[in-house]
Amino acid sequence: MRKLLFALAAPLLLLQGKRVRKQTVRLPEPPGARHGAREGDEPALQLLLLGDSAIAGVGCQTQEDAVAGQWVALTPAERALRWQLIAKSSLTCAGVLALLQEHEVYVKAPDAVLVSVGVNDVTRRTSITQWRRDLEQLTQYLTEQLHAKQIIYTALPPMHKFPALPQPLRWFVGQQAFELNHHLAEHCQAHTNTELLNFDLPYEPEYIAADGYHPSAQAAAIWAKAAAEKLGVTKIDS
Repeated sequence: MRKLLFALAAPLLLLQGKRVRKQTVRLPEPPGARHGAREGDEPALQLLLLGDSAIAGVGCQTQEDAVAGQWVALTPAERALRWQLIAKSSLTCAGVLALLQEHEVYVKAPDAVLVSVGVNDVTRRTSITQWRRDLEQLTQYLTEQLHAKQIIYTALPPMHKFPALPQPLRWFVGQQAFELNHHLAEHCQAHTNTELLNFDLPYEPEYIAADGYHPSAQAAAIWAKAAAEKLGVTKIDS
């Protein structure tokens, strides 16, 4: 039924998509450090953040305001730390893996990798078969090549709530996001070192960036706290 509805609505959806791309404010990735280290009690905590524009900090003023900076800030100050952010706007899951493969990785055998992928797979209409294959390849690379101990996949946001998207486009991308999330959850259940990170985010103005699409600094704070709770070695334990 959904395929039939898409076929019938395709001309309108394509028109709306072009209009959104033309009218939406293009926010840059914010300035700030993308890797760092801190002296302290050994062994050092090794953290890697990986993915698309959301985890790259689009919607925030600086990297300190974004999820990377706020996640790092939640780690215990007395613990040695090494962290790195590898992310770029507009990347699909396959694109994120390609970026990672060509990047110099400073953290070795990361204790945790926080991943944000999927929104661009929705907008690029990545097939379910390809999505599942791309997730497998990314998890395999993180596990076998980087020896990641814990991989935390962030659930796709509820795109049917994105204020930048008009109806019926909002409904269609929301359905696609829901379906990709379903298969992401299955992927995480099938791999012992992967977890799905779900968190409640109020879709109110202060939690949405100026483009009506990306998380604001307030939303990044909620995301970072949820990731910190998954990590289990944070200030919030004390």
